[in-house]
Amino acid sequence: MSAPKSNTRVAALKTPADFRAHLDRLGIDLQLDDEIQTKGSPLLEPLQWGERNIGNRWAVHPMEGWDGTTTGGITDPMLRRWQRFGDSGAKLIWGGEAMAVREDGRANPNQLILTKQNEAGIASLREALVARHAEVYGTTDDLVIGFQLTHSGRFCRPYDKKKLEPRIAYRHPILDRKFGIDSDDCILSDDDIMQIIDCYIESAKIAASAGADFVDIKHCHGYLLHEFLGAYTRPGPYGGSFENRTRALREIADGIRAAVPSMKLGVRLSAFDWVPFRPDPELTTDAKLGPGVPEDFSKCLPYKYAFSTNPDNPVEAEFSETIAFLELLEYLDIQLVNLSAGSPYYNPHIQRPALFPPSDGYQPCEDPLVGCARQINAVKTIKAKFPNLIIVGSAYTYLQEYLPQVAQHYVREGAVDSIGLGRMVLVYPEILADATTKGTLEKKRICRTFSDCTTAPRNGLPSGCYPLDDYYKSTAEAAQLKAIKKAD
Repeated sequence: MSAPKSNTRVAALKTPADFRAHLDRLGIDLQLDDEIQTKGSPLLEPLQWGERNIGNRWAVHPMEGWDGTTTGGITDPMLRRWQRFGDSGAKLIWGGEAMAVREDGRANPNQLILTKQNEAGIASLREALVARHAEVYGTTDDLVIGFQLTHSGRFCRPYDKKKLEPRIAYRHPILDRKFGIDSDDCILSDDDIMQIIDCYIESAKIAASAGADFVDIKHCHGYLLHEFLGAYTRPGPYGGSFENRTRALREIADGIRAAVPSMKLGVRLSAFDWVPFRPDPELTTDAKLGPGVPEDFSKCLPYKYAFSTNPDNPVEAEFSETIAFLELLEYLDIQLVNLSAGSPYYNPHIQRPALFPPSDGYQPCEDPLVGCARQINAVKTIKAKFPNLIIVGSAYTYLQEYLPQVAQHYVREGAVDSIGLGRMVLVYPEILADATTKGTLEKKRICRTFSDCTTAPRNGLPSGCYPLDDYYKSTAEAAQLKAIKKAD
């Protein structure tokens, strides 16, 4: 799919001055330094987390590959990915990849399941990461590794890659139509929720045994616990009021601490959300998706179907409940927070800005740098209100050549504590290690957001960087993906 001509590619901006001029044309506030620092870099400053030291200021986001066994176990491609996390030099590994707390809560039939059966394999992933990190960087005393616990809720596909088997918190007038939900049969009962909470607690016990330093109680991207934050219309103890919509978090946290007192907790949160988007039908052709436009929400106002969304204009964020949620995390003594936004399933341009859409997405409806700035500035505002939380920021990959300069500016200014990288790590795990030691990047390895890592799993294939990573270029799946894209 070709990129819209209205967006300037980052690679065409040859100097920081060019980049700033482009930002000025876009009218957005996004700051960067002129040089990549190799001496006294803010990105190399340690972070104090309780009694632990996190050795630098970058983190690896959970990077699932849709490539585990059908019983939720590990495979060689997964082992390679975790070793590359070790290659990255990041001292905070946030999750490794999403791990389902039960079999029917998987987003795909090849997702890791954090069960006793799979404990030894998952422990070996962590051990391989640590060993590679020690080989390349020496010390691992300042390396912190967490496991991300998840239930995919509305987006469960546990047994068939093509068959959605949703388990939802409430009926959603737009998402139900978008994903073919036409009855109340898949709404979780209160008893169902309590059983799922028990699964989170049991998985945390296994994570502790497998060597995790913390577990992430995932609240992002439209998955189950994030959906519960928007369950305004759900009756009973898990819906309606803010207290009820956060009840699952409190019960999971209390349960984990009772079962595993030593286990630390973190939360990855979609700090804001918007109404779902779709390709503009008037500009979509057989050859090309149209740019994203909001689904018609005129009959859904006030919009009470998403967390931290303006109920009167659901293409705007409203942060009062985000602030309340982070205050709750402080009260619960959860210090590690990783901020994202939206969902890759229904509004990907606010979640992971990219120039090229995945096969189920839409062409950019704004320059992707606008999406980067939106998240970076939201994190800056939130960090100012919560100086005692350790906050990881997202949406840096699309900055490409200028990622290090932007990252070091916002870390130095105290606007974020750690820079989280996701897709970029698939092909160039050492990008920030190179930046802080060499002052230059290998441009041929920089992610250009072609979105093959998303298009592939959307079509039942493993996720990887098919355009740039020789490991994936040479696979049979690469030829399949090429044929799928050509047909699209």
